[in-house]
Amino acid sequence: MNTKTKYSINKKILSYLVLFALGILVVLWLTQILFLKVFYEKYQEDKLVSIAKELYNTKESEIQSKIDSLTFDTNICMEYINPINTTYYNTRINGCMLGKNDSLDKYINELINKNEDLTSVKLTNPFNKSESLLYGVRVGNSRIFLYTTLEDVDSTTSVLRSQLIYIFIVILGVAILISFYISRMLSKPIDNITLKAKRLADGNFDVEFEESSIYEIDELSKTLNYLKEETSKTDEFRRDLMANVSHDLKTPLTMIKAYAEMVRDISYKDKKKREDNLNVIINESDRLNVLVNDILELSKIQSNQSELNKEDFDLVLELKDILTRYDILKEQEGYDIILKTPKKVLINADRKRISQVLYNLINNAINYTGDDKKVYVNIIDNKKYYHIEIKDTGKGIDEEDIKHIWDKYYKKDKNHKRNVVGTGLGLSIVKNILVSHNFNYGVESKKNEGSTFYFDIPKQ
Repeated sequence: MNTKTKYSINKKILSYLVLFALGILVVLWLTQILFLKVFYEKYQEDKLVSIAKELYNTKESEIQSKIDSLTFDTNICMEYINPINTTYYNTRINGCMLGKNDSLDKYINELINKNEDLTSVKLTNPFNKSESLLYGVRVGNSRIFLYTTLEDVDSTTSVLRSQLIYIFIVILGVAILISFYISRMLSKPIDNITLKAKRLADGNFDVEFEESSIYEIDELSKTLNYLKEETSKTDEFRRDLMANVSHDLKTPLTMIKAYAEMVRDISYKDKKKREDNLNVIINESDRLNVLVNDILELSKIQSNQSELNKEDFDLVLELKDILTRYDILKEQEGYDIILKTPKKVLINADRKRISQVLYNLINNAINYTGDDKKVYVNIIDNKKYYHIEIKDTGKGIDEEDIKHIWDKYYKKDKNHKRNVVGTGLGLSIVKNILVSHNFNYGVESKKNEGSTFYFDIPKQ
């Protein structure tokens, strides 16, 4: 049992956007408050390192002009010491201690004594705990010291903290408005689709699933419209099938009952009449058995319950054996089945299924052939496959109907007529068997010239 709690689109979108707003707040809190000091110190340190490296790579003859340029652009406090004199830059900027605080001399001398090209030290004022950075750069015989204070960002953090509260309220309000708009935009067409889908499930095929401005919902509407059309066709085909099958079932049952009563009441004493009546009962029972078997066979094939049992066999021998079943039609009805094949056609397939295909196609040709009652069965040996065709001389098939004749339940003639042989389900069985073998198949037809059904079996 599924006990998972389900929520509407409105609630889900609102919850997601609220979580999104909270996520933004958390990110802002981390970056603007908790780690602001770290980011600021890292920025100032990277800035001094970049300037120090630029000075280090400057020729000593050009160092004076380079310092002038950098102090103007970066607003960094500098001290330039060469063998002749000492020069200070930007000493008036807020926090610059170069040339003003003798305590820096100790650190400057330490950096000089290290005798390294690039040196640095982080200083902390013991009185107000403020921090500053001091970098030393050696350029030839000269020394350059860069100095900057690390501003106290606590006051800035307090301002940002108060701002974040208002920012969160604004973001939360916007999230609620956006969630309301998006959920309404999504839920309205989905609700309409749901309502119409329920009507479709109740058998109302007049519903029309309208498209919206959302691609995914439009695709769903198109799919449901297609489903409606196919379901409508299937329902119509089902009714036709039930009418046709009911007719085919009712006719032999009526005949069986009538002749059985005749035997019981009238001809039971007359041996010849009794045998004739019993033969009619047997023939009608056979016809009824064929109909039931075809329905069961089609259902089994379409539900993939029947597996192929492939083997090597001679198609010509199999075909000749099938044609012996039609000897009675040749004698009593005057049908002429003309066979043209190579001497031997060895194939690998399911013998029983291919026999069904041939039997059903020949039945179909006999049912629809012309007044000459001729049916042509040919096997043509091509290089890579055997081409099998069964041709009748009937009225042919309309071009718009050709694509439907293989469909289950399809029957062009709505006024059901008894076939000479078979049940009317043969082409559906043929299609499913050939598809399961991956054999190419089709039909060619011309009005008043007949139809040719064919399929190809690849050579081994």
